Amino acid sequence: MGEVPTIDLTGQVALVTGGTKGLGRSIALALAGAGAKVVVCARNAPEDTMPGTAFEAVDVRDPEAVQALVDGIVARHGRIDILVNNAGGSPAVAAADASARFSEAIVRLNLLAPLYLAQAAYPHMARQGSGSIVNIASVSAIRPSPGTAAYGAAKAGLLNLTQSLAQEWGPQGVRVNAIIAGLMATETAEATYGDAEAQAAVGRSMPLQRMGTGEDIAGAVLWLCSPLASWVSGARINVDGGGERPYFLDLVKGAGA
Repeated sequence: MGEVPTIDLTGQVALVTGGTKGLGRSIALALAGAGAKVVVCARNAPEDTMPGTAFEAVDVRDPEAVQALVDGIVARHGRIDILVNNAGGSPAVAAADASARFSEAIVRLNLLAPLYLAQAAYPHMARQGSGSIVNIASVSAIRPSPGTAAYGAAKAGLLNLTQSLAQEWGPQGVRVNAIIAGLMATETAEATYGDAEAQAAVGRSMPLQRMGTGEDIAGAVLWLCSPLASWVSGARINVDGGGERPYFLDLVKGAGA
């Protein structure tokens, strides 16, 4: 039998947006643990130390700031191999009440910012003949997203952007993939799903009987950025514990009782 593959990213340079907390923090620490030199960016510095990472304060919605960030990383390290577009999110607002300014801000953060970052990284990756861009999307992109309509629409756009860039940039050796994150247990989960008891109930409703963790997403990112996924590009990978239980099943069960 052959050797069991391992993921070693020694010598690789990675940028993780929104990398100071939540899923981004888990992704950044996993990349650093695999040997990559990791830069994390956010508007605010991490509250505690993140071994193996360097922090840059950047508003990813600003294309000029993004360009300066990426060019600075290449100037310091000589290259950029991995870009993880993780920064995103949205508070809940009914679509009828969402202002134009609010909706535009959500689209800038969740769709345009990943585009700006990818555009900034692409010339450097193309010169190297290699690069991996991973866009963190959401189940909100593939099913209705009431209360966060602009967010769901932006994430759906991110999935299309992923496949379009994979087509355009594949000949230059740049792979672009998306992870569709399911229902995640992060530090903000209580605001979305309720208390620990409610979150446990949500987890039990899923095929794998629990909500996802940052480590679950980080594992998928590591694989996508490794040689093990060298022929994977334009993919939409569901990391969702088997998906949400279809509501109609409970309706049918109740009708037959």
